[in-house]
Formats: sequence, C-alpha cells, structure tokens
Amino acid sequence: MILTIDRLGHLGDAIAQGPEGPVYVAQALPGEVVEGTPVAGRIAAPRIVTPSPDRVRAPCPHYRACGGCSLQHASDGFVEGWKADVARLALAGQGLEAPLRPVVTSPARSRRRATLAGRRTKKGALVGFHGRASGTLTEIDGCLLLHPGLIAVLPLLRELTAAGASRQGELGLMVTLTTGGVDLAVTGGKPMDAALFAALAGFAEAGDLARLSWNGDPVALRRPPTQRFGAAEVVPASGAFLQATAEGEAALLAAVTEAVGGAGVIADLFAGSGTFALPLASRAEVHAVEGEAAALAALDAGWRRAGGLHKVSTETRDLFRRPLLPDELRRFGAVVIDPPRAGAEAQAAELARSSVPVIAAVSCNPVTFARDARMLLARGYRIDWLQVVDQFRWSPHVELVARFSR
Repeated sequence: MILTIDRLGHLGDAIAQGPEGPVYVAQALPGEVVEGTPVAGRIAAPRIVTPSPDRVRAPCPHYRACGGCSLQHASDGFVEGWKADVARLALAGQGLEAPLRPVVTSPARSRRRATLAGRRTKKGALVGFHGRASGTLTEIDGCLLLHPGLIAVLPLLRELTAAGASRQGELGLMVTLTTGGVDLAVTGGKPMDAALFAALAGFAEAGDLARLSWNGDPVALRRPPTQRFGAAEVVPASGAFLQATAEGEAALLAAVTEAVGGAGVIADLFAGSGTFALPLASRAEVHAVEGEAAALAALDAGWRRAGGLHKVSTETRDLFRRPLLPDELRRFGAVVIDPPRAGAEAQAAELARSSVPVIAAVSCNPVTFARDARMLLARGYRIDWLQVVDQFRWSPHVELVARFSR
C-alpha cells in the first residue's frame, strides 16, 4: 500500500487515510509518501518513498529498536512547531486561543530521571528501554537522552538485575540523579532475604549510590539524595515525582515566577515536594497543598533547614475530592496549580468561581488543560500567554505554563 501522510497523531505516529480508514505509520512525517503493509491498522516499518524536507538522520544508534524516543527522525524545528500546534489545537477544540511563546527545549543528554526495565537472561541480564509496542528490551549504552550520570550506572544495574530479578519477571529500575549521587528505586524484584539484602547493600557501595530501595523498602542510604529547589535542599521520598530535566524545571519555574508577579501570598496546589513552592518562598508567603503526605513532609523539612525564606505552610488534601473553595482562596494574590495528566476539573471549577487575581497553570496534558481552561474563561478569566516547554525531548509529550488573569 502506498500512502501520503496527512498529520502526526498525539502519540507521535503519522496518520494517513487508507481505503478502509486511518492508517498509523511509524517514524513518518506529514507530506511524506510511504509504502508498507498495514497490520491491525499500523505500518511498523514503512519504506519512505518521498521524504519530507523536515526528515533528518536519527542521531542515536539505538533509535530504530528502542522505544525511548519517537521523533528523532524529525528536525528540531519541526518538533517544536508540532508541539506548539498540539497546545494550539487542544485549545481550539474547546473554542479557545492564546498567545503562544517560543518553545523551550531541553538539550540532549539531560534526562535526570527515568525508569528502565531489567530482565535476567541465560548469559546475565539486559537493562534498557522497551521497543515500540514490544516487550523486547534494547540496551542503551549510547543513549542520547539520559544524563551521563545515569548512563554510568548501567553496568551496575545489569549486575543487580542478574542477582535480584526472577527468571520470569522484569524489574522496574527508577534512576534519579541527585546532588548526592544516583537514587535507585527497584520494583518487581525477588522477595527480600538476608542474602539478597547483603548483596544489594554491596551493590549500593560498589556503585556509589546515594540511596537504594527494593520493592518499596529501604536497603541503603549512603548520602542524602538531595534536590535543590531554590534556596532549599529537599530529600524527596524514594520514587517521588521530579521534573525530568533541570533545564525543563528551570523553564517551568521561570514562567511560573513571571506569572505570579508580585503576589504576596501564593497557594501552590498539587505542590509535590516543593518544585515551585520553595523557590517562590524567597519572595512571598506560600501555602502548599498536596495529597501525598510524604511529599509535603519533605517540602516542610527542606523549608525549615533553608532559613531566610518566607513562611511556607502545608496542607495534606485530596484536591480531586476536596478542592479549595472560593472562601478559602480569597486570601491568595496568586495560585499555582500543577495537576497530573488527568487535570484538575473540580479545582478549576472552584477557581473559576473565586476572586483570585492571577493563576499560573502548569500542565503535562494540553487536552485536560484546555478543558479546565474553558471553565476559567467562562467565568471572567483570560489567558495572557502560554509557554510550551519540551523537556521530554524526541517524545510526543508536551508541557506548558499559562498565565490566567481576571
């Protein structure tokens, strides 16, 4: 079948119109003519008959087999434009529009947090990313996505997988770069016993890990796995959320800081371990609200150790079931809200009814962002600007910050 690509879907696959409906085509670009045989509506390995001028040679040697990236065959300019269009089209789907700023993209080799897979083999172990729509693991020693500090621990992860994975199971290996070294949280491993505990402690020592946890239980804490948020040093719980790159976090924080302006009292909703709350506390009083008590405990400890910051109060609260109400929001000059991918429909509805002058909305899902934004605009807010941040380079993920004002 010979097809012409119409557009990219939200997961990065190209879409063409076949005789029986849409056909998804891997690693193709709009305007390209491709040839291949669809299987279940998808062409996994097309032949590019007529390439797009935006097509480039993928820089990573693992790209064809690895599922860690999906857009290395496209130029940086194309990817930036496409990600801006994803945000623009999500807004248009709700009948909205906003002034978009130029996309900020994280550099190569900057991912400081990733979850790899580990599997035992007859000869030892494999550690890497899964192939696209596949259970096959691809080793990634030459990965252009991960920070070199994470690449350096791959040999250790293979040894640990050989010792701690069952023959049928697969390990999840969450690696996070911290100021104290690599923080490793392993899931799916064998049940703990004395021999395995001793072996794991040895791996932590040999690999100079900051912290190692196994199936949610602590094994070794050699140094505090610290993250710096503004003037504060925070030790998040094992496996806790962290922005994927330092550069992406800095871009999001810069946009949030600009959005809240000179507000003297700020609410940070879905505050996590303090990514925004603690830097903002250098200029304003902050009330941090989060559903995970462990994240707020880490935030609070970091604030108390830092000194010199404005007051930061914390509240453990499920904002999906118990959003802050307009009476509670009245005292804030600005609100920062950074929900998970599902968005914050209930909280957005209460913000729409409130008198908060300014909202800095952070999102990792333009579709749910646009849904929530429509409620705000219907009750008297406007979008002053929208900043797209691409910290998941070469992936279809889109993050953004928008400033709403009354």
